[in-house]
Amino acid sequence: MLSTGPSEIPAPINNFEQYFEIVPALSPALKEEAFRIRHQVYCEDLGFEPRRPNRRESDPYDAQSLHLLIRSVHAGDFVGCTRIVRAQSQDTQRAMPFEQICADAIDRAIVDPASLPRHTVGEISRLSIISRYRRRKGEAWQPAPITDKAFSKYPRPRFPYLLIGLYLGTIELARLNNIETLFVLTDQRLASHLARIGVDIRTIGMTVEHHGTRVPSMMRTTSILQNLKPRFRPLYLTIAKEIAAGL
Repeated sequence: MLSTGPSEIPAPINNFEQYFEIVPALSPALKEEAFRIRHQVYCEDLGFEPRRPNRRESDPYDAQSLHLLIRSVHAGDFVGCTRIVRAQSQDTQRAMPFEQICADAIDRAIVDPASLPRHTVGEISRLSIISRYRRRKGEAWQPAPITDKAFSKYPRPRFPYLLIGLYLGTIELARLNNIETLFVLTDQRLASHLARIGVDIRTIGMTVEHHGTRVPSMMRTTSILQNLKPRFRPLYLTIAKEIAAGL
């Protein structure tokens, strides 16, 4: 069971800035870094997308997206990224990626994404972490549960640390841009892991096949910030400060 006492917060969580830095990708150069990471992960490592001659993975949704990077403080390199695809408020019929992929899988008795104010919704997608940071040596392709052990003092902090950092950074970026509802196409294991830190993530439809078995899910920005477990609040506050500094 995860304890919530402030004195028991693992050092890596309490000192995130010693290991990583969250950086909003606002400039063309920083967006290029995100596209480079995505190509390495989605095209080269996993083969989810075709390789590109310029070794940059991008799509038409990037123009309407908010992009985020995470950098290793020690190495000085960008090692992960994600984005929020914003719904197009001027075109209520233009779907976000998950709306197209899950067109017949969404349970519209739970939520109809098209009925929500389009300027208040977005989709988290293209979350990527380069392989050597997903796990310790020899563990790059294994599942990465969010547990106390995962935050112990390894020379290279493990994947859940980066994963949570990117998700909390994305949530703060959404909050700053008045995005209240975040959709994500994920697997059940990741959804259960996020629930362990207090993220109220709700399944909104049937599973689909998209680079493996995925399920459409929904999160509310306000609810996440209200219900985030106390042991993770210092991490969130640190990330929020880094994002504010990068805007």
